[in-house]
Amino acid sequence: MTTITKVSVWKIALESHVPYYMAGGKVCLSVPSIIVRIDTDAGICGWGEVCPIPHYLPAYADGVIPAISEMAEVLIGADPIGPEALMRKLDKHLIGHVYAKSAIDIALWDLTAKEAGLPLYRLLGGLQTEKLPLYKSITCSDPEKMADIAKEGYQQGIRQFQVKLGSDNDWRRDVERMEAVRAAVGTGPLVFGDWNCCASQLDAIRAGRALSSLDVMLEQPCATIESCNVVRQTTGLPMKLDESVHDIHSLLHGHQLGCMDAAALKLSKFGGISATRRARDLCLEIGTKMVIEDTWGSDITTSALMHLATSTEQGAIMNVCNLADYVSPKLSHESYFVSEGFASVTDAPGLGVSPYLSVLGEPLFVIS
Repeated sequence: MTTITKVSVWKIALESHVPYYMAGGKVCLSVPSIIVRIDTDAGICGWGEVCPIPHYLPAYADGVIPAISEMAEVLIGADPIGPEALMRKLDKHLIGHVYAKSAIDIALWDLTAKEAGLPLYRLLGGLQTEKLPLYKSITCSDPEKMADIAKEGYQQGIRQFQVKLGSDNDWRRDVERMEAVRAAVGTGPLVFGDWNCCASQLDAIRAGRALSSLDVMLEQPCATIESCNVVRQTTGLPMKLDESVHDIHSLLHGHQLGCMDAAALKLSKFGGISATRRARDLCLEIGTKMVIEDTWGSDITTSALMHLATSTEQGAIMNVCNLADYVSPKLSHESYFVSEGFASVTDAPGLGVSPYLSVLGEPLFVIS
């Protein structure tokens, strides 16, 4: 039996290439990411990552560190192969803190797939969606600048565009942003406006009605599923839920209300690949389109979400996000390829990542 001998943890700042403005005056410039490596007595290691944004979801990087220390007594000496068994033990030992567990879970899946000598997607459902459609996330700024970003993405082959809204709390300005991006990319591409919970129900309805003649989608305008449902039913525009769906129960609630045309399945929001795979399978059963992604991250998180998406039924994936494309430094050699608006993972064992230790530097701490 393979056993875990060591857990190493790094903390590294991921710098956004451009200021990333969101609703409510929030901005991402530099976000700390926690990198985890789990070593075994078989000489195989697995890599994981979580990069929480505390003003976006209830999670923060410095909360990951003590949580991993707390879980160490369960991890050291445990069998890592078949991650869900060990994750159940961790759930009993430490209730909640799913974002911290996400990095551990990803590392366990990387390790398990390496032990099997297979790319991770083979263990999650096999090769089902070889070419993953990418979306371009557009920072909330002047409509003209946002249109230019959209045009650049379109020229790169991208056909799905997330338009960040609400940075100035002006719904009329948000309408102009959506109109500018739609005009920039023409008819056909998917354009969806994201308020990240910060719009009032009234403002979201007014904006939605003003956009009713455009082929657009709304994303999480309000904080609750109930308010998003009112916006969905009042405007008639399709709705993507994100922050408000974070487990099986909330997904079922959104589905039962009829306001969840698509759902954002973020790895750290659910607790890693294991929990997100269960959410994925539910969405397949109820017919909800999926965006498989995470809050932020480097090549490690990006590879993890792409392997899960690759193992998902063709046509069920609305899009994925190439998170590593938005930040620096680059932490690993290529574990996936991007071409003409689509991404594909490699057939290297596990996640296919080999992080640059020279970039990571010395670990923050090591538990053995």
